[in-house]
Formats: sequence, structure tokens, C-alpha cells
Amino acid sequence: MTEINPKYFELDAEMSGRDMDQSPVSLLEKVKHEGRVWDDLCEEYGVDNPDPPWRITLEATCDMLADGYWQTFNICKPKEERNPVEESKKLDAVERRWEEDQLVKEHYSEIPFPENQLLALAHTLIRRGLMDEEELAKKMAEVNERLHMA
Repeated sequence: MTEINPKYFELDAEMSGRDMDQSPVSLLEKVKHEGRVWDDLCEEYGVDNPDPPWRITLEATCDMLADGYWQTFNICKPKEERNPVEESKKLDAVERRWEEDQLVKEHYSEIPFPENQLLALAHTLIRRGLMDEEELAKKMAEVNERLHMA
């Protein structure tokens, strides 16, 4: 039997005291009910790779948010040349993972991984004001248009 790390309970108690907005995001609820998961797309298009092509970008986005560098290539600059952004745009990795766990439990448990991780991150970014639903919807429409160009 696997034992639970006692530090998890300390973290859970600390994070539970924070004001996290878990209210549903209408765009993400629509995606949850009408979207398609990678396994279905693989089967439809005959793709053998079990990981979606966007998974590395998702992991990199999470890492960049943890460092607080919102500009895409800021992290590649020497440390003394980086432009730190205000603290509110920094998303601590442990805190983000805790939020992800809570949001997956609350809203995205029926969605497989890594799609549920992607929805939880989008939820966090929207609720923290780092992006809004309209901006995300526009980007999703652009991607959809590129996918269906042929």
C-alpha cells in the first residue's frame, strides 16, 4: 500500500486557506462537453503517438509561469537582462499543481490526462486575470481554422 506523504496534508491545509475561484468557466465547460480528446483524434487520423503534440508546450508554459516571466523569450535572456513582471503574474509551481488537483476533482475529473491539466491551467489563468475567456476563444478559433484549412 502506498503511504501518503504527511507534507501533503500540510500543503493542503495551507492552500485550502487561500481564496481560489473554483467557479465554472463557461468556455471551458463548453470545451469539456463538446471538445475532443487526443485518443479520439489519434484514432481518427491514424496517429500512433500517445502524447498530443501540444503537451510539451503545456509543460513549458507551466514552468515559465512558475518563474514569473510572462514574455515568451524572456527566460532565454541572461538573468540580469530579464524583465521581471509583477508578482501577480507569477504562478508558483506547487500552488498551480495544488489548484490543478482541486479543479480536476471539481470540474474536469471525467476528462483524461493531459486534457484535464490543460483545462485546469486555462481555468487558473482566467480566474487569476492573466487571460480572459474572449482571448482564449479567439485563439481556439484560430487553431481550429488552421486545422481545417484543407
